[in-house]
Amino acid sequence: MSAAPRPCGALGEHTGRIRPYACGRRCSAHAPWALAGRPEPQPGPGWPSDAWDTPSPQSSSRVHDARAVASGKRRSTPATYRAAQAAVRKEPA
Repeated sequence: MSAAPRPCGALGEHTGRIRPYACGRRCSAHAPWALAGRPEPQPGPGWPSDAWDTPSPQSSSRVHDARAVASGKRRSTPATYRAAQAAVRKEPA
């Protein structure tokens, strides 16, 4: 079941898409930027191309986590404990 799009909340002649704004649903003729006499805002450039390529600070915590598990300071399953010990042994000094 799909609901019909709600009309613009302003009175008068309506044009363009109806979008939600803080003042309510408005068409292009009644949008805040149109009422202020400004041109329609253009979409921005979006996320940078390398936004997801930057290393996460959590990735460096994995090494410390493996060391804590391997030392027995952090609780884990026996399989995780053995895997952490193997990972710590393979780390270069």
